[in-house]
Amino acid sequence: MNGKIHVIGIGDDGVLAPEQHTLVKSSDILIGGERHLAFFPDATGEKWVIKGGLTELVKKIEAAQGTVTILASGDPLFYGIGGYLAKKLDGVVIHPHFTSVQLAFTRLGVSWQDAYITSLHGKSIKGLAQKIDGQHKVALLTDDTNTPSVIADYLLSFGMTEYQAFVAENLGGATERCGLYELEELQGQSFSSLNVVLLLQKPGHTAPRWGLGIDDDQFSQRKPDKGLITKKEVRVLSLSELNLHRDSTVWDIGTCTASVSIEAARIARDGAVYAIEKNEPDLGNARANAAKFRADITFVHGKAPEGLTDWPDPDAVFIGGSGGEMAELLQICADRLRPNGRIVLNAATIETLYEATQTFSKVGLSTRVTLLQTSRSKPILHMTRFEGLNPIYIITAYKEESQT
Repeated sequence: MNGKIHVIGIGDDGVLAPEQHTLVKSSDILIGGERHLAFFPDATGEKWVIKGGLTELVKKIEAAQGTVTILASGDPLFYGIGGYLAKKLDGVVIHPHFTSVQLAFTRLGVSWQDAYITSLHGKSIKGLAQKIDGQHKVALLTDDTNTPSVIADYLLSFGMTEYQAFVAENLGGATERCGLYELEELQGQSFSSLNVVLLLQKPGHTAPRWGLGIDDDQFSQRKPDKGLITKKEVRVLSLSELNLHRDSTVWDIGTCTASVSIEAARIARDGAVYAIEKNEPDLGNARANAAKFRADITFVHGKAPEGLTDWPDPDAVFIGGSGGEMAELLQICADRLRPNGRIVLNAATIETLYEATQTFSKVGLSTRVTLLQTSRSKPILHMTRFEGLNPIYIITAYKEESQT
């Protein structure tokens, strides 16, 4: 590349500062989307329309001669092309414009330094529920798939009625339109493809909040057979052993009520949780629980290890039930486990404990075991006694550092 590279942010009106407009007119090569290039019919340089991947574009820019100017929406370093080009090319000069999020909050007259901001542009909406749960202000960049109507349907499926939505369309342009809506009002509505959605908690509206260790009776469970749930005390210790991070990918095998999956999703908010269950009624309870606790989990009806092939490699695996296929299952989990990952298996019998530790050893994993014996208080007349829960072996499997 012989010359300078400029990346200029542009608004929906196409208006630039005089020095930036001069730069656009005098550039040897002007690059941008068709909509951006159409603002500058008087530009004398060669025009390239951005289509497809950016890898080929970078190669073409590297081979170009003269001054190159790339037009981008808003601030090129805010979910834009600027960061990628600055990383791949030398001497890139960034000229920022207002971001759509900044303009949207300006139109609403609300400060935005404490807003949670994320992009759904070109991405799946999957997992949004646990990301934004508890946030007072949220800004969402949208696309033609994740429209305001789709977002409203999604939030309502998780009971997130504490939010109102501010939809800002064509910001800065001649057809700009902004409006504040209840989520139900957005359902079925159409908007311009150029929009940003702000979610604001309604004044005085209290959203449900849960900390680590949700009480067992808060989960829908199989009836009349209650008790098929990883008890809170066991669940909290198992989650600790899984060593979850905000972006962890988690497998839950034999999820039943999904109590572990739900708490894992609320820890790994930027990650993903995949859960499998062979019993269809239990899976129905699991889905209902996930919606209640705002955990967007990928559920599969089946018997592991079938169904695991399509899942991404895990950072953590929880096994609440192996269905008699322990050897094959643990081998698959060990092979797929990411570096520094962990497998946690709960066993209620010494036979399962023995089989699990022996199998983990055969597949090349080290183990440590915690025997958890705990009791809960229970009233008796005007007094209190303690009632013991079933003892549980919590088996944690991992690769020694020298093996990773």
